[in-house]
Amino acid sequence: MHLKNIIHKHTFVLCSVVILLLWSGDVVQAQHSFLMDTAAVHNLPEVTIVEQANRDELRATAPTQKLTAKELESIHAFQVSDALKHLSGVTVKDYGGIGGLKTVSVRSLGAAHTSVSYDGVTLSDTQTGQIDLGRFSLDNIELLSLSNGQSDNIFQPARQFSSSAMLDIRTKRPTVNDSIRLHGKASLKGGSFGLFNPSYTMENMLSNHLSLYSSVEWMSANGAYPYVLNYGVVGVDSSSVERRKNSDVQNLRIESTLYGSDSIQDGHVKLYYFQSERGLPGATIFYNTENFSSQRVWDRTLFAQGHYHRRLSQQFRLQLNGKYQVGYLRYLDPTVHNSNGFEDSRYLQQEYYLSAGALYQPLLGLQFVLSTDGIINTLDANSTYFSKPTRYSWLVALTGKYVNNYITASASLLSTFVNDEVKRGDAAEQFYRLSPYAGVSLKPFQQIGFRVRAFYKNTFRLPTFNDLYYLNVGNVNLKPENSNQVNVGVTFDQGFTKYIPSILLSVDGYYNEVTNKIVAYPTKNLFTWTMLNFGKVAIHGLDINGEVTLMPFKGYAIILGATYTYQRALNVTDKDSREYGHQIPYTPRISGSGKATFETPYINLSYALIWSGDRYAVNQNYAENRLPGFIDQSLSAYYRFTFKSYAMMVNAECLNLANTNYAVVRYFPMPGRSWRATISFEF
Repeated sequence: MHLKNIIHKHTFVLCSVVILLLWSGDVVQAQHSFLMDTAAVHNLPEVTIVEQANRDELRATAPTQKLTAKELESIHAFQVSDALKHLSGVTVKDYGGIGGLKTVSVRSLGAAHTSVSYDGVTLSDTQTGQIDLGRFSLDNIELLSLSNGQSDNIFQPARQFSSSAMLDIRTKRPTVNDSIRLHGKASLKGGSFGLFNPSYTMENMLSNHLSLYSSVEWMSANGAYPYVLNYGVVGVDSSSVERRKNSDVQNLRIESTLYGSDSIQDGHVKLYYFQSERGLPGATIFYNTENFSSQRVWDRTLFAQGHYHRRLSQQFRLQLNGKYQVGYLRYLDPTVHNSNGFEDSRYLQQEYYLSAGALYQPLLGLQFVLSTDGIINTLDANSTYFSKPTRYSWLVALTGKYVNNYITASASLLSTFVNDEVKRGDAAEQFYRLSPYAGVSLKPFQQIGFRVRAFYKNTFRLPTFNDLYYLNVGNVNLKPENSNQVNVGVTFDQGFTKYIPSILLSVDGYYNEVTNKIVAYPTKNLFTWTMLNFGKVAIHGLDINGEVTLMPFKGYAIILGATYTYQRALNVTDKDSREYGHQIPYTPRISGSGKATFETPYINLSYALIWSGDRYAVNQNYAENRLPGFIDQSLSAYYRFTFKSYAMMVNAECLNLANTNYAVVRYFPMPGRSWRATISFEF
C-alpha cells in the first residue's frame, strides 16, 4: 500500500519533472547531435502524389471521418454532439435542449465503447463510462476526427488503442509568428431561448520557442422552447403546445495552453477548467407539464495535462504524456420519497495518468512503436455505505505500420491489466486481456485515387464503477463486454478538371458483435435491480460518404456532401425471449445527412440536414414502441470583411428550418425552429 500511495500522490508530479529535465537539458549539444545524425545525404525514390494531402483519412486502414473548423461552420453545429450527427454510423442520444445530456454510439456498439481524446489525452469518467459531449462547444475546436477501430497514427499512448472507436478533439493552436506576435478574437453569439454566449481567445508569441493560447467562454440559456404534446395519434387525437421547463444551463470554460518547440523537440502544457449548473428536463407527462421536473446537476472539472516529444535521431523518437484530473458532480432531486424527502448525491472523481512511448523506424516507410500507460482512478461519494473504489490500470501496446505508394498496413497488440480496491465491501477480480488489431489499405492503380481497405479488431469495455459498486444495484462479478469488429470498404478520391477539382467517396460494410453485454435486470421486484452479463448484439451495417467540389468561376465554389447509414443491430441474446431478433433501442435502420455550401468572395451560404428513420424506444419492436423518423434542416449566411490587420465576421443561422416536432429520445422533445447569430472581431 505504501508504494501505491506514493504513485497515487506523485504520478503527475513525476511526469512534470521528467518533462522539465528533458527540456532543460543541453539543447546546444542535442542540436549538434541531431545535425551530425542528419548530415548524410540520402537519395529517395521519386513519389507521385495524386490524392489531396488533407484527405489522409481516405488512405487509412480503418474508416476515419474528419470535420475541420471551416466545415463545422457550414453544418451549423453549436456543440460537438451537434457536429457528430452529420457523420455516418453515428447515433447521438440527445435528451433535448442545449443543456441536455448527449452521448454518442458508433456503429451500435454503445456509448461506453467510444473513447474521447482531448488534444491527444483521453478523457475519462469511470463512474458512468461515457462522456457527455454536450459540454464541449466548438468555439476553440480546430478538428474533430472519428476513427472506427483505431487511427493509423500509431505513435500515440497505449490507451488510445483500447476502445472500439475514438473521437479525437483537437483545439486550435497559436498562429502567431515573428511578424505577428499577438492575435486575439472576441465573439458574441446569441439566439432563441435566451442563448447568450460570449467568448474570447488570445494568442501570444512569448519568445522564439514559446507561444501561449488562452480561451475563455461563457454560455447561458433558459432553454424554454415550445413543443407540441400529442395525446394520441398525431393528426387524429388532441394536442397542446407546451413549453420546456427546467432546461436552463450556465457553463464556464477557461483554458490555457503553453506551446514550446525547437529543432529537435516540442510539447505543450494545458490547464483546463469547466463548470456547469443545469436543470434536467424530465420526460413529458400528459396533463402534468408544470411540476414534472426539478432535478439539478452541478459539474466541476479541472485537469492539467502535458505532452512532450523529442526526436533523438532519424530512427528514434520519444514522447511522454501526463495528466491529473479531478471532477465533482452534485445531483439534487427534491422530489424523492425517502426519509430526508430529497436526494442530494455528491461524487468526486480523480485520475492520475502517465504515458511513455518510443518510435523506431528501421527503414523508410516502416515504423514500430512501444507505448505504456499507467492510470489510477478513484471515486468518492457522500454516502456512508459507498465502496470508495480505486482502480489501477496498466496498458502496454506494441504496434507496427508499413506505408508505400500502394499499401498501408498496420497491426497492434494491446495488453491490459486492471486491479480494483475498495474501502468497503468486495472488489471485482483482477482483469487481464490481450486485444489485437490488423488493418490494410491497398491502392491497385497508381494514377487513380481508388483504394480497398479492411480491418479486424477485438476489444472490450470494462464495467464502470456504477456497474460494479452502485448501492443495491452493482455486481462485482461482472465481466467486461467483449466486441469484435470486421470492416471491408473502398475509397475514391480524384480530381477531374479545374471545374471539378475533387470527388470523394467511401463505402464500408461491417459486422460487429458484442457479447457479455452488461444490462440491468429486476431481481426481487421492479424497484430492486442488478447488473448482469446477459446481452448479445449482432450488428450488420453499411456506411456511405460522398462529397464533390465544383468551381464554376474563379473565387466561387460549390461543395455538396451526403452520408448514408444502414444498421441492422439485433438483440440475439435469448432465442426464447420476446425481443430476440429485434432492433436494439434508439438505433434507426437507416439515417443520413446532407450539406450544400456556396462560397463567394462576398458571402458564404450553407444548407445542412440530418435525417433518421423509425426507431424503437425499448427492446420489443412493436408499433406502440416506435418513434417516427424525422428531418432537421438548417440554413446560414456567413460574411467576413477585413480592414488592414483587422477582420470582422457575421453569421446568421436558422435551425430546424421546417419547425419539425420530433424527439430523439422518447418523451424528450427537441426544439423547433430557432435562430442564432454570431459576430466576431479579430485583431
